[in-house]
Amino acid sequence: MEGDAGYALLKMGLYLAHEGGYISDHDMVVGEKLALVLSGGRSAGARQVSEQQMLDLEREAFLSLCGQPKTQERIQYMLKNGKPLRN
Repeated sequence: MEGDAGYALLKMGLYLAHEGGYISDHDMVVGEKLALVLSGGRSAGARQVSEQQMLDLEREAFLSLCGQPKTQERIQYMLKNGKPLRN
């Protein structure tokens, strides 16, 4: 995985999408969590990441997001209406 370099690249894409009005503030929050998982976590350089480490990063990000009211609103809306809420 790419570590900090990959994380920074993904965050730059999020920043540009947000500044361009393509994603909301909460999309940024979700995107940053996803970037952390996809980059294999924060590390100084590229390194091997085990499947268990990836699962741990994913679980941590998911549980962190579930504690946020805007994420809960998104989940409730999706279950009720069958389409995503862009809050």
